[in-house]
Amino acid sequence: MNRAVHHDVLSKVPEVTLVFWITKVAATTLGETGGDSVTRALDWGYLVGTLLFLGLLIALVIAQIVSEKFRPFLYWSTIVASTTFGTTMADFADRLLGIGYTGGSSLLFACLMIALALWYRSEGKLSRRRQEIAALKEKPMPPPLTTRDIEWMVTQRC
Repeated sequence: MNRAVHHDVLSKVPEVTLVFWITKVAATTLGETGGDSVTRALDWGYLVGTLLFLGLLIALVIAQIVSEKFRPFLYWSTIVASTTFGTTMADFADRLLGIGYTGGSSLLFACLMIALALWYRSEGKLSRRRQEIAALKEKPMPPPLTTRDIEWMVTQRC
C-alpha cells in the first residue's frame, strides 16, 4: 500500500484546509452557544451543564478512538462536545468555584494531563496513534480567546 493511501486509511482526522478552519470556527461557536443554552437559558446551572457535557465528551472520545476510520459527524460532534464542556467548565470554575478563568484553564490542563497519563498507562507510550494525538493537540480545550475571555476583558476594562 503506498504511503498516501495508507495515511488516508489510517487517518481519523480531517485534512486541514480552509473548509476545516471554517467548520472549526462554526463548531466552536456552536459549542459556546450550547454551553450557555444549557447552563443559563435552560437554568440547569454550571455544575449540571459541566457534568452533562463531560459525560458527552467522554462518550464521544471513546467512540472516536474505537472507530476504525474517519467519520466526519463523529469527529465534529467530539469537537463541539469539547467546546461545550470547556465553556461550562470555565464558567463553573469562575462563577461557582471562584478560581477565575486562570484557575479554570489550569483545571482543564490538569484534566488533559490525567487523560494523557491514563493513555500512557494503558498503551505504554503516547505515539501509537499519532492522528489522535494531533487531534488532541488541535482541540484539547476551548480556544485561547473565547467569548468568556472577551466578556471578562470588557468587564475588567482591559
